[in-house]
Amino acid sequence: MRGSIDGLESSAPISLMLPAVFADDDLAQRFVAGLDEVVAPIHNVLDCLDSYFRPSLTPLDFAQWLGSWVGAETDGSEPEPLLRAAVAAAAYLHRVRGTVRGLSEAVRLAFGVAPEITESGAADWSARPLGPVPGDRRPRLHVHLRLPKPTPADHHRLDTLVAAARPAHMPYTVQVTAAPSAERTPSS
Repeated sequence: MRGSIDGLESSAPISLMLPAVFADDDLAQRFVAGLDEVVAPIHNVLDCLDSYFRPSLTPLDFAQWLGSWVGAETDGSEPEPLLRAAVAAAAYLHRVRGTVRGLSEAVRLAFGVAPEITESGAADWSARPLGPVPGDRRPRLHVHLRLPKPTPADHHRLDTLVAAARPAHMPYTVQVTAAPSAERTPSS
């Protein structure tokens, strides 16, 4: 959270901007010193404004607000590194929205795990007209996510994310299962 900082000096003291006649006036100097204390946090924010718009540098609460501003697919329960990565990638994800790559990247940023995506679409090229149409006649999309410790909330979160990032006309299903644990091999 941001707030006032005791003893923060202004980067542009008002006393230096006063006409020379007030340079030795004690009352004027004390008066503008009080104003400097009030204005110093504003100057500090303006001096560092570019860092507020960099997800890796901004305060956490501002990163959450910035995520809503750029349309990042977050719900506020993500760990801080995943939240910052999702906010940083939001513009890119809007460009690839509705594609397998875009959906996969959105899920990976939200959960930290790449999903398995199967869909009915396909593309093909033929020199002869009236060839067979590739893909399935009925559109479908299935997103399978394997998490170390899945919860019912993860299923709901994945469903919400896929509903927002899929092609608008595409019916979909989601599945969240436990990731297989890595089995240890005995050392020789």
